[in-house]
Amino acid sequence: MVLQSASRKELRRIAIGSSVCAAAQIAAFFLLSLVGIGTFSYKIIIGTVGGTCMGILNFALMCIMIQKATGIADEKLMKAQIRNSYSFRKLLQVLWVVAAFLIPGIHVLSAVIPLVFPNVVIYYLQFKGKLLPAEDTAPKAEPRHPVNDTTTSRFANLNLQFGRNYDPTHK
Repeated sequence: MVLQSASRKELRRIAIGSSVCAAAQIAAFFLLSLVGIGTFSYKIIIGTVGGTCMGILNFALMCIMIQKATGIADEKLMKAQIRNSYSFRKLLQVLWVVAAFLIPGIHVLSAVIPLVFPNVVIYYLQFKGKLLPAEDTAPKAEPRHPVNDTTTSRFANLNLQFGRNYDPTHK
């Protein structure tokens, strides 16, 4: 199945962000080894690269499933397909963690941490406001007081009456 352009764009952003996180993780493990906490080896790099690939693969599989699900007319079938996809993707992650534990050439912690990199990238993009559309589609709030209201006093815009907020339109 071919991904739509919006899905490809998001997948590319997740892949780039996860790669940046992976580089930061490798640098952090290296700096920790310089301080004397742990030892830095090729196992950390293999674990980080493998975990990052698994995180990106998980996001790509989610994009494919959501794209397929939008074409399903039956809501129950659509929910079942999405649920099965979620279970399959979580199973893949568990299998990766088990493989990282069993294979001696992979550092387990460096293989597990990258599984959350796509989430970190999504939170970062939300914080920066880059996941929302450029234009604000929310309806604008109407002003509380009409601009040319001749029925209220000329001091109504002060909203004061005996030290409390006053709304002349509220009875």
